[in-house]
Amino acid sequence: MATVKPFRGFRPPKNLVEQVESRPYDVLNSEEARAEAGDNEKSLYHIIKPEIDFEPGTSEYDPRVYEKAAENFKKFKENGWLVQDAEDHYYIYAQTMNGKTQYGIVVGAYVEDYMNGIIKKHELTRRDKEEDRMKHVRVNNANMEPVFFAYPDNEKLNALLNKYAATEPEYDFIAPIDGFRHQFWVISDKDDMKLITDEFAAMPALYIADGHHRSAAAALVGAEKAKQNPNHKGDEEYNYFMAVCFQASQLTILDYNRVVTDLNGYTSEDFLKALDKNFIVEKKGAEVYRPNALHDFSMYLDGEWYSLTAREGTYNPNDPIGVLDVDVSSRLIFDELLGIKDFRSDKRIDFVGGLRGLEELKRRVDSGEMKMALALYPVTMKQIMDIADSGKIMPPKATWFEPKLRSGLIIHELG
Repeated sequence: MATVKPFRGFRPPKNLVEQVESRPYDVLNSEEARAEAGDNEKSLYHIIKPEIDFEPGTSEYDPRVYEKAAENFKKFKENGWLVQDAEDHYYIYAQTMNGKTQYGIVVGAYVEDYMNGIIKKHELTRRDKEEDRMKHVRVNNANMEPVFFAYPDNEKLNALLNKYAATEPEYDFIAPIDGFRHQFWVISDKDDMKLITDEFAAMPALYIADGHHRSAAAALVGAEKAKQNPNHKGDEEYNYFMAVCFQASQLTILDYNRVVTDLNGYTSEDFLKALDKNFIVEKKGAEVYRPNALHDFSMYLDGEWYSLTAREGTYNPNDPIGVLDVDVSSRLIFDELLGIKDFRSDKRIDFVGGLRGLEELKRRVDSGEMKMALALYPVTMKQIMDIADSGKIMPPKATWFEPKLRSGLIIHELG
């Protein structure tokens, strides 16, 4: 059963939230962060991308950069740009994209639940990325940015969220970069807090949707602190890390598409013939063609769009991994025909996700930078949960969640 708790969050005063808030650290590079922060000394980028306070070209992994993060966090607190709530709270964070709103509950998630698999993963993590985030958590003694969880739909929690949605939020703004609306409520009512704790306690599992490296880093630092404390009791704040939990049915997963530099020696004509073995290939013309069902792919090659429909027998409908389009395309197109076996290291392939759309695929091929683009039908949250429940791992670059959580609305200190 899932254990969650309320906590005393550090938050910006209402009048400063739009100066403090930022995009997550991993969706932009150092120069983009430098440009977005500009001359705004209150921008959270000074804590989550503190290399912007050094000369351009400074590595984000420079030891001085981590120390600068801690120095800036201290400064934000001293200047009143981040203020800790006097009591423990749960919080509600809502995001509205294209007219659709999803409501998340901000909780302290239990480190032990991550360690024993009650918090379920669907991606592999890289140790170097884990270590980077662990250093950031250690030096700040805080979870600066929340991780993104999903939970099975729950009527009582849904009713609670709807109740708060009808009230005035603490924060309410349109983010300048993504154009999405972000709202935030503080839950102070003791009965409401008990309801949240109790309903999560009845759930057999929580699911990491986005933020596997942050989840791993936060949990590992918590476990590390427990080992280092000779008087460890189990109720210390470091036993928990910050997560925003959304009902699974509310989440939007966008397509995560692929572009390649070459056809591995095939001519375009021969490549189309080779595809015919495992796919029904149909030319669609110059108009952008979007996949409209599972096992339907969209390919852009030489100025033309094609529909590729996976033939019967090319996938196993009873295998939670084998049924995925990312697996079908990885095996039958990228590995078998193009010789691309490792998505994490092969420089011949790149990935285009989120809101960039199929026009971006067309642009990159038409520019001559890439030879071919493949668009996939999005993975569903049910597929992700089925894979996590089975203990298996999704292929790389399979999911793109949108909108991304904004950072700086709430911070969790480890005590």
